[in-house]
Amino acid sequence: MRRVSKIDPYELYLASSITEFSADEWNALAGEEVIPFLEWEWLEALETSGSISPGTGWYPFHLALRKGGTLVAAAPLYVKNHSDGEFIWDYFWAEAAGALDRPWYPKLVGAVPATPALGYCFLCAPGEDASSGILLDAVNELCRANDIRGIHFLFTNPLWARDNMVSRGYSGWEHSRFEWTNDGYASFGDYLLSFTKNQRKNIRKEYERPAKEGIITGIVENPPAFYFSLMYDLYRITNDKFIPWDARWVNEAFFLRLAQTFSRRIVFSQARYSGQEPFALAMMIRKGKKIWGRYWGTYQDVKDLHFALCYYIPIDYCIREGIVSFDPGIGSPHKIRRGFRACFDTSYHHFFDPALDRFFGSNVATVNQHEQNNIALLNSRLPFKDPRE
Repeated sequence: MRRVSKIDPYELYLASSITEFSADEWNALAGEEVIPFLEWEWLEALETSGSISPGTGWYPFHLALRKGGTLVAAAPLYVKNHSDGEFIWDYFWAEAAGALDRPWYPKLVGAVPATPALGYCFLCAPGEDASSGILLDAVNELCRANDIRGIHFLFTNPLWARDNMVSRGYSGWEHSRFEWTNDGYASFGDYLLSFTKNQRKNIRKEYERPAKEGIITGIVENPPAFYFSLMYDLYRITNDKFIPWDARWVNEAFFLRLAQTFSRRIVFSQARYSGQEPFALAMMIRKGKKIWGRYWGTYQDVKDLHFALCYYIPIDYCIREGIVSFDPGIGSPHKIRRGFRACFDTSYHHFFDPALDRFFGSNVATVNQHEQNNIALLNSRLPFKDPRE
């Protein structure tokens, strides 16, 4: 870890690996409201496994503020020369910039790599709210000094972004995501009553189909270590099905490291036959009253099994556990028919080339309007019954 400057009463440091921080000091900044993917163990598993590293085009560029030697704020950041593994798909912007002879790369990305989960922010100790501004000033200076073309904050925490991005002239680019919210359902059956008659029948059929095939499904908390190596194999198979659109961002070592350090936050939904090991898994992360879906896969294609393991079993679990929010993962508008609402997240962007900054800022409103129309259209198809019925 290299000291960059002194900003009384702080000292600013730059780290090229999350391992230059201790888990305890980093996680002391990651309170209950901070998403689990910003905790040290998740970032450490990504980096030490080699999934996210200079070898894959992610150069850690983590900034930290210390006061009297104590870590009081941190910004997980990465320098990149590509856009893979970000899940906001800015390739068309990069191509347009290239046509204007305005380089898009290298860029600085504030994000959890390969993890499209809303909530990115800088980590700050209580009473150190001003430290985000100090770190953002330092980001600007370091980017200029290193000829970095732009700064991109992805899947941002809305409150943090409102307080730190807009006032600094960052342009907001809106994206769609899906989320299930618990409206105080007493049971999964109670949840089904919120749907139209036809869709209630369809969901019940999809949820119950695996059992009719003799398949046992359910939730596994405190999973044993072999579930993680199995999850990697299933993840690999799932990605192979979509060649040439393969999106295999993490490797087996990542999953094995999570088994060692992060299993307390991980929940699986599984499918198996009596007396046998699971043949299908969906992996979720839980923190407090929220869960996030991350990976899924199966050795055996069974009709509707994906819907059961990735949507219905987790929703049933949320209702039983009093979990208020379930992010099922990126993409797939078929989530609408299962009760997931489309909603916004916003990424924020700033460019040091004034022409490129003007180009992005003057065109992003049109892109945002298209996304707003898309979200409205998706939500118009939610199959909930009229509350007046």
